[in-house]
Amino acid sequence: MDGILIVKFGGSSVSPPDLVRWVRALEESDRPLVLVPGGGPFADTVRQYQSQVGFDDDAAHHMAILAMEQFGRALVSLGDKLLPCATEEAISSALAEGRIPVWMPTKLVLRACEIGRDWSTTSDSLAAWLAGRFPGATLCLIKPIDLPEGRDIAAISAAGVVDSSFEHLLHPATRVHFAGPADLALAGKRLAAGIVPGREVATGHGDELIGEAAQ
Repeated sequence: MDGILIVKFGGSSVSPPDLVRWVRALEESDRPLVLVPGGGPFADTVRQYQSQVGFDDDAAHHMAILAMEQFGRALVSLGDKLLPCATEEAISSALAEGRIPVWMPTKLVLRACEIGRDWSTTSDSLAAWLAGRFPGATLCLIKPIDLPEGRDIAAISAAGVVDSSFEHLLHPATRVHFAGPADLALAGKRLAAGIVPGREVATGHGDELIGEAAQ
């Protein structure tokens, strides 16, 4: 069986109908899947009030992780198989039960000294970090845009599509896919067939750019 699929899903730019459609598609997955929520509008609020209130980056980092948990709780309520999980053991247990763990990152992230405690580390990097803790895992980042062909992780990072910590926290063995709005229509069928939605990109660790995922 293929390794675990880690899917990072942010809600800031996804319309409510598409949000529900993505959740339904993800629940069709034929391979073990872990859902990493973005901070969505909850993290946007942290950014907004940091400039107004003046709390430091360490506090903002903690608050943004809690924002991921807020969005994660919302996602759990939209699905039938989704289950909030805070630890690797809880994730593995949920997968063994045929559930889809929704990662609640606070417990693991705040004790990981290799993770920066500022805005250079967002939910994209945290998803990459989590994927590295499961040997053979594949990472799929669902984005509100469709990326052009021929881009590698370095170019994607330079364009601001992922944060500046992403490459540092990405394990060399983790394969990375990006999925966008154009992938939604067939996402459920592809996941049910064990195919990762979107396009695989070169990670800068000696990989070749593979292009679109198999049909």
